[in-house]
Amino acid sequence: MEYVLSVIDSIQNFLWTYVVITLLVGSAVYFTWCLRGVQFLQLRELIRLLFSSNNLEKNAQSNGKRHINSFQAFAVSLSSRVGTGNLAGVASAIAIGGPGAVFWMWVMALLGASTAFMESTLAQLYKRKGEDAFYGGPAYYMQYGLHRRWMGVLFAVFITFGFGIANQIVQSNTLCDALGTAWGFSPAYIAMILTVMTLFIIFGGIQRISRFSAIVVPIMAVGYLILTLVILALNIQHVPAMLKLIVNSAFGIEQATGGLVGMAILQGVKRGLFSNEAGEGSAPNAAATASISHPVKQGMLQALGVFTDTLLICTCTAFVIILSGLYANGEDGIILTGSALEHFMGRSGRWFLSAAIFLFAYSTIIANYFYGETNIRFISKNSKAIFVFRLFTGVTVLLGGYMTLQEAFCIVDLAMAFMVITNMVAVLLLSKKGFSLYRNYMQQRKEGKDPQFHRNMMPEIEQDIQCWD
Repeated sequence: MEYVLSVIDSIQNFLWTYVVITLLVGSAVYFTWCLRGVQFLQLRELIRLLFSSNNLEKNAQSNGKRHINSFQAFAVSLSSRVGTGNLAGVASAIAIGGPGAVFWMWVMALLGASTAFMESTLAQLYKRKGEDAFYGGPAYYMQYGLHRRWMGVLFAVFITFGFGIANQIVQSNTLCDALGTAWGFSPAYIAMILTVMTLFIIFGGIQRISRFSAIVVPIMAVGYLILTLVILALNIQHVPAMLKLIVNSAFGIEQATGGLVGMAILQGVKRGLFSNEAGEGSAPNAAATASISHPVKQGMLQALGVFTDTLLICTCTAFVIILSGLYANGEDGIILTGSALEHFMGRSGRWFLSAAIFLFAYSTIIANYFYGETNIRFISKNSKAIFVFRLFTGVTVLLGGYMTLQEAFCIVDLAMAFMVITNMVAVLLLSKKGFSLYRNYMQQRKEGKDPQFHRNMMPEIEQDIQCWD
């Protein structure tokens, strides 16, 4: 088993070092330029859409059926983004790459928001009609946009493995470690309880998943932000020195060798992607479910999701860890985060972390399952395949109580690399459609309209679009 993991680790390190980072950074810069910095210049519009999206939009897609509104779709994607990557992933990045890794997480979030915009806008454009909700994602825009079903099937396999198996193990493992450390519970018992709770939600379908996410995600995110902001406020005199340390470490000013700079960049990009998922092709699966009047609206909300995840929640975790000074003590993952919180809050820090990690990991497990189900449906229309996948999800959640965090991350990193490469090739090939939709949206906004999209606005691909009548 150790030999297999070492081979996997070598492959994923090569892909991340020479392929994935180049592809992600290059694409993000390209999209930011072509979209004229949509994630910066249209920030006010992004926030406006968030607060106006709670009302279900009535349009030609409705047909009197129950639908998922844009806020619920945003919450499902955010519940996947806001997970153990914000707690264990950030801690691992700092433990391995040093404080400078945080800087590169910020850079990837600022640029990667444009990538999140593009992939989610395309997912909305090529979404399909289901019985009780819309569905779509990278596999669907690969088939209907690029007319390459083989590519869609390949991506569907990658994301089902990455999110339906490997990522579930990371979430379960982190939760079991946190509760086991704080309360002394057996990881096996925790994993069993978590499995039962997971099966209850996922057998309720996307409607139950979206309602669950819309309630839990805001509560867990706001609660965690309040706590960490209080810690920062009480230690405000140390914040300037901490920011200086992050910047200096990012560029190797305080390091003896350039190798540490490379490690900071690699860990910052890798763990930043694990957390905010921009370019990975996961969030578009949730974005496609929204009933909304224009594809760009959901694209903008998903760009805002990247900021929420990395610039707010990940940053709070990073600041607490760096201010504690414990990142060089040899601890890693959720254990390091727990030690940092305990440093400031005493034993109650462990208790709070237990509650936070439970909500973060559990909501992420639910969202990850949905991504897997969406792509299982793409590969096969057989309902038995979904039933088997639901049971298999329970098995993988259970396995999380018996693996180490580094073993789980090794598998996740390889799956993420393949997902990014496949998805970003497709998004780049379809990017002109995304640019056209953005120009259409902004033109309508300039005219004082609430933007509406109909497929006859793009006659060159009208036959490929099922919705948007």
